[in-house]
Amino acid sequence: MGLPALEFSECCLDSPQFRERLRSHEAELEKTNKFIKELIKDGKSLIAALKNLSSAKRKFADSLNEFKFRCIGDAETDDEICIAKSLQEFATVLRNLEDERMRMIENASEVLITPLEKFRKEQIGAAKDAKKKYDKETEKYCGVLEKHLNLSSKKKESQLQEADSQVDLVRQHFYEVSLEYVFKVQEVQERKMFEFVEPLLAFLQGLFTFYHHGYELAKDFSDFKTELTISIQNTRNRFEGTRSEVESLMKKMKENPHEHKNISPYTMEGYLYVQEKRHFGTSWVKHYCTYQRESKRITMVPFDQKSGGKGGEDEAVILKSCTRRKTDSIEKRFCFDVEAVDRPGVITMQALSEEDRRLWMEAMDGREPVYNSNKDNQSEGTAQLDNIGFSIIKRCIHAVETRGINEQGLYRIVGVNSRVQKLLSILMDPKAASETETEICAEWEIKTITSALKTYLRMLPGPLMMYQFQRSFIKAAKLENQESRVSEIHSLVHRLPEKNRQMLQLLMNHLAKVADNHKQNLMTVANLGVVFGPTLLRPQEETVAAIMDIKFQNIVIEILIENHEKIFNTVPETLPSNSQLLLSRKKSTDSKPPSCSERPLTLFHTAQPNEKQDNRNSIINSSLESVISSNVNSFLSSSSAPQSNLNSSDLELEVIKPNRPNSLSPLRKARALYACKAEHDSELSFTAGTVFDNVHPSQEPGWLEGTLNGKTGLIPENYVEFL
Repeated sequence: MGLPALEFSECCLDSPQFRERLRSHEAELEKTNKFIKELIKDGKSLIAALKNLSSAKRKFADSLNEFKFRCIGDAETDDEICIAKSLQEFATVLRNLEDERMRMIENASEVLITPLEKFRKEQIGAAKDAKKKYDKETEKYCGVLEKHLNLSSKKKESQLQEADSQVDLVRQHFYEVSLEYVFKVQEVQERKMFEFVEPLLAFLQGLFTFYHHGYELAKDFSDFKTELTISIQNTRNRFEGTRSEVESLMKKMKENPHEHKNISPYTMEGYLYVQEKRHFGTSWVKHYCTYQRESKRITMVPFDQKSGGKGGEDEAVILKSCTRRKTDSIEKRFCFDVEAVDRPGVITMQALSEEDRRLWMEAMDGREPVYNSNKDNQSEGTAQLDNIGFSIIKRCIHAVETRGINEQGLYRIVGVNSRVQKLLSILMDPKAASETETEICAEWEIKTITSALKTYLRMLPGPLMMYQFQRSFIKAAKLENQESRVSEIHSLVHRLPEKNRQMLQLLMNHLAKVADNHKQNLMTVANLGVVFGPTLLRPQEETVAAIMDIKFQNIVIEILIENHEKIFNTVPETLPSNSQLLLSRKKSTDSKPPSCSERPLTLFHTAQPNEKQDNRNSIINSSLESVISSNVNSFLSSSSAPQSNLNSSDLELEVIKPNRPNSLSPLRKARALYACKAEHDSELSFTAGTVFDNVHPSQEPGWLEGTLNGKTGLIPENYVEFL
């Protein structure tokens, strides 16, 4: 299990759970810091003493083997898994080299010691400095707050207002320092994945230069080195993307902290001072309190922010009533009384401010006026999945494929915003959409057209792959093996609404053509995943955890591009509906395109409850079963294949026969895309560009059987392209 994400929205609440998660990050940083110090020490010993080289290398290898990476989030990408196991691979290499005496390594200090010391000083050191500042501000804020809350309500109004202003300034400063500290801690955790491993990789590469007797071992290591280099670069690219997203979220939180509240199962939560009667008088004890309106349950956890520890046992009561405490009835400010069903007497509580008291009383249905703090929903986009929408996307795709398929940086290089908006306004004009002319004029640059396509997809009321399936797609990308990922994503795609699936298929077919020309346009499948992942599969809530899942969004798009023929043209093994059959559309001879007023406005995200959708599905399934039961024999004997190009005006349903992809015809030639070693024959290895004969499907899923120089072996299916 990886480290939990630290949400910026929790910095203001500063809950015990947030402190616990923060401590786990701090412990991981300290663990990394100690390990780097030990690694530097071992590296210097390795350089300094040839006589102790063998023992130093073994200790160095043991240290690497013991250290385990912990990533932020609940799963790791293939690249992160590759990086995480790299230390164990390095350790294995060093143990194999222990038998060979080698001369002192030149330039080892430059490629290993200096980067590690720099990382420890600049990154981990900066995190430690930020922690000191954070602890200092925590103590200062709590002290000022306690002093402020102890002010007598009988003070002059001007003095009270001045005190309130002072507390607000200290609170805001504490909040900003907390945000900056959380940002720095997570940044260092992400940076170590490549800044820590990359110097080690460079150091090992330097060692192999001098290993005459270790030449064969270095050859065996080269394949993993290539994979690791790609993984490091992919991780670095993803880090740059997630870092900018997290930093942007942090800035938004600084500017409008109340507009980015964390989604919580509680109606209200935060710190309150609870009056407790002791034998020597009364005392005010700080508690972290939560309240849930449905159950009327109040939970009080005594907690000291300064020490970070609990001050007693948790207590839970059921709310009976909540009443504001009059100012002249108590010495403290911001107080209110709570009566509980299961506890005698009145519980007097003190909020942190007048606003805080108002929110607590509103949550508990007290006597304070109801204040609606819900922000307005974001205005719905004007783009729709109607005839106009399909026309726009098709025209953009046609222009790209006919005029700019080989342009470098296709879809990555953005157009001028004013030009993009102008083109979109022309394309979205219903009059322009009804004209016979379908091609976009040559005066529009390709980067403007590609930006218009991406912008239109972002303007839809919800992402093309829908908010409700976002987590399911992410979970599918986190499965252990590629075959399971493809199978689950295949099934999820066929659960999308028909028009969403049509548009997605149209787009994936196009992106596959773009990727086929990656030698000219430099846009590989991985690059296209980075570009379209956040657009097609964006989350509904903007959180740090969601940003950390961007890398898995990209993987989903990569799988869709690489397997688009299978996913869109064949029936998934596990069907999403009760009928257990895939239903497609049947063209209606008397259908006509819907008018502008008939365009669907809630294809993606609707406020209707899930129960309504479930009822709708059950009605559809029950009606379909009555039709399917009488036609199942003709369905199984049908030889019709699904159409690869779907027309957006096809509205009715027809039954499609399951069909296997025909791209793997027997006895074909195929060229290797990557270097690899064939299964079942250790001598049969190949490099990128190697051509195999008699390539055909094997009995093992995901593998092909092919012949090279008279020898036969199994090659990974995604390692070749057919000629």
